[in-house]
Amino acid sequence: MSDNASRDSFFALHHGLPRQGPGSDATTRRLLALCGPLPERPRVLDLGCGPGRSALLLAAEAGAEVTAVDLHEPFLAELRRSAADRGLDGAIRALRADMGALPFPDGSFDLVWAESSAYSIGFDRALDAWRRLLAPGGSLVLTECLWTTEAPAPAARAFWDEHYPLRTLRANTAAAVDAGYHVLGTVLQPEGDWDEYYGPLGARADAADLSLPGMAGAVAATRAEIAMRRDHGSDYGYAGFALRPADPRWRSRPEAAGEAELIRPLVAAAFGSDAEAELVDALRRDPEAWLPGLSYVAEAPDGSIAAHALLTRCRVDGAPAAALAPVAVAPEHQRSGAGKAVVRALLDAARLRGESLVLVLGHPEYYPTFGFERASAYGIRPGFEVPDEAMMALVLDGSTSVPHGTIAYPAAFGV
Repeated sequence: MSDNASRDSFFALHHGLPRQGPGSDATTRRLLALCGPLPERPRVLDLGCGPGRSALLLAAEAGAEVTAVDLHEPFLAELRRSAADRGLDGAIRALRADMGALPFPDGSFDLVWAESSAYSIGFDRALDAWRRLLAPGGSLVLTECLWTTEAPAPAARAFWDEHYPLRTLRANTAAAVDAGYHVLGTVLQPEGDWDEYYGPLGARADAADLSLPGMAGAVAATRAEIAMRRDHGSDYGYAGFALRPADPRWRSRPEAAGEAELIRPLVAAAFGSDAEAELVDALRRDPEAWLPGLSYVAEAPDGSIAAHALLTRCRVDGAPAAALAPVAVAPEHQRSGAGKAVVRALLDAARLRGESLVLVLGHPEYYPTFGFERASAYGIRPGFEVPDEAMMALVLDGSTSVPHGTIAYPAAFGV
């Protein structure tokens, strides 16, 4: 059996399907929301676009100018027809190109998008190869199949080790951070996203003409994949990652031994009083509150400390959470991006150590840029009176249940 026959049979099974991988319009919208505000007419690169379900949504709902890339010309032709039918042909350019060797200049796009396609070149290579394409402030969104348990069934591991070795969500998050990105958010795709893909694909396999060259093998592989999902779907899933390159001007890291004496005057200067510096000192002395490794600094180009941010343990109705406070930027570096850099790095560190919920009492126009929302939307409230919009929550791990109830801060906060 020739490789061409196998390839042609694979595409014959997939032509005309609503999706070429697990996904849904709802998940596309959730991932788009994680990217935050976009330019009025964002330039979007949709990689491995297939027939263009995501490209069409991004053009219609985000007002994007979409360059949609795929190697399979029939998919691109289908996208061109769909775009014309919806009056979006002026907003979508369908281009045959290899996502591993893209012909675009650096900084060409505000958003690079890859749903169910990064596996073609591998997650790590995608992170490295596609970063150069992002304009300043741009975001990368990609979805990846991964383990949802630390101990998958042997049959599931054997299947994926043969086809595409998987990692966990935390391992992929660590890979993204190591590659120089901040994590804006992750979305574990619901089971319905698999149904949208496997339902039509299974029906197509059942109706296939097995006498065609290569078709019997393609159908057998498809049925084996669907059966693996049916039998071991709790062991793996697809997750979406919204990422943004770290600001190279500010190296952010955990505070080093002995740096408390440097952080204290910075915090006092940032707030114009000693109260917040004394709060940090009190939190350091509280073993129930202090979270080793979650006191972060951002370095200025000369190596001095430009900003500091801290997470300490709080609780919501007895369940553990993390409180973000204080965030301090040296006066000479305020409004320079140092504060945002250190907060994003600290939130990345919290994700990697397994924290699931971060709370902050702060400026309602500043902290939503990191993904914070009103805590009251989750049934979380402080035990004292504050404006509702100022008490905010960020869910770092959407696969766990979010506690609700009253926030108990460390004693040092005095509330």
